[in-house]
Amino acid sequence: MIRTTAALAMMAALGASMQAQDTRPVVAEAVVDAPVEAVWHAWTTTEGLRSWLTPRVEIELRVGGRMRANYREVGVLGDAQTIENTILAFDPPRMLSIKATGIPEGFPFPNAIQHMWTVMYFEPVANATRTHVRVVSLGFGPDDESQKMRAFFEAGNAITLDQLRLHFAAVRQGR
Repeated sequence: MIRTTAALAMMAALGASMQAQDTRPVVAEAVVDAPVEAVWHAWTTTEGLRSWLTPRVEIELRVGGRMRANYREVGVLGDAQTIENTILAFDPPRMLSIKATGIPEGFPFPNAIQHMWTVMYFEPVANATRTHVRVVSLGFGPDDESQKMRAFFEAGNAITLDQLRLHFAAVRQGR
């Protein structure tokens, strides 16, 4: 009985430890009320990104191209708060993969971000009038910094998709 209780306690502790060190991809999904071509354009062109993400953004859609963004009201592209991603791969209008290669000054996860990359999938649904967007961030380690960054991107990716969804809802309503 004591061995069984000890074994169960060890299994519970191991389960809690494994749960605290979650290295699975972070997945965020949304259905956007727009055709896949429109959503692709919104995510892969400077004009499209400026319409919903931030006015201070640019993208060069090519393998090795850069996507730079600055979310500060007084920020400018290229300053110390600019986020830079490098395009790893893309398959229009179905997939875009990026990796952070320039982080803003003071970013709290400078080591963990070096191991992370993100893949975005775009799939037409509902007679091609809507788009299922799936954002998958990978490369999380079991260390504390990576786990904190994981929580940061769980929230951030969901907010980004919500912002995209709301943009197209407003477009559809003519705003």
